[in-house]
Amino acid sequence: MTAGNGTVAEIRIAKRTGFCYGVREAIDKAKEASAAGKVTHTLGQVVHNEGVIRDLQSLGIETVDTLDDVDTGAAVVIRAHGVRPDVMERAASRGLEVIDGTCTWVIQEQKEIVKLVDEGYTIVLLGTPKHPEVVGLLGFAPNAIVVDEEEDWEQIPRRKKMALISQSTQPPWKFEKLAAFMVSRSHELKIVNTVCPVTIRRQEDTLETAREVDLMVVVGGRSSANTKELTRLCGIVGTRAIQIESVRDLTDAAAFKGARVVGVTGGTSTPIEDLHAVAQRILEMAGTAEARKNAAALADAAFALAATPAGRTTSLPTTLAAAG
Repeated sequence: MTAGNGTVAEIRIAKRTGFCYGVREAIDKAKEASAAGKVTHTLGQVVHNEGVIRDLQSLGIETVDTLDDVDTGAAVVIRAHGVRPDVMERAASRGLEVIDGTCTWVIQEQKEIVKLVDEGYTIVLLGTPKHPEVVGLLGFAPNAIVVDEEEDWEQIPRRKKMALISQSTQPPWKFEKLAAFMVSRSHELKIVNTVCPVTIRRQEDTLETAREVDLMVVVGGRSSANTKELTRLCGIVGTRAIQIESVRDLTDAAAFKGARVVGVTGGTSTPIEDLHAVAQRILEMAGTAEARKNAAALADAAFALAATPAGRTTSLPTTLAAAG
């Protein structure tokens, strides 16, 4: 598609998008600690987004893989995924200042799984085996059986008393399907729905946008489960979707040929500002002559409709946020 004959006239950003609450709070806690003059680290990448990690590094906030990399007396931020209880104990014994950024929903999951262990259930956890949230949950229930894709489910034993729980970002349809499957595996089956409501609402908003547009652009990490699910859902409603990691991946205007209205959505680790940049780039690259001329204003208008307080990248005061 050559300059001058683009077809995109309008961009729509899915309403509830940008960082989820848990990710935003963990990032904000790291920024607040750094602003208070503390030597601050995050245990593992606080979010799988290169731009955000670079921003944090510019504030002196470094990512570490283990507590051994943190000097005594420094602050260490636990990311939204949470950690095993022994990690918290070790951090305290090392004299580190632990800033717990574990998502409140994940904390609730941890409490639920402890209760199930105490009540003697054989626990089945629907989740991605090495995902940090799953690793953290297994610290509270080491004997839980982790299953992910349907081909794993046959390994679930038959037990009289079983319980099903889920990693927070698993698709609701998969959780429901596994619950139905487990009815044949157990006499007493307890189902604790720990799929995050924010994840569900984001999927609903993405579906709503996908039904109204000619093409969807899904922005998020290539290995992000919740981003992949958004792309899959667009296909289910019959809307073609392109999945990218960032605006840098938008290089081929031909991908937008014939699309007049384009929708943009993102995974829970994608800052809403990234979606704004993507919206503007699409208009500049594949917009009609009028849309290219007004690309910034059209992107701003789409951004304003989507950037509700719940979807903002930060809750910090403007002065501190600007410093980041």
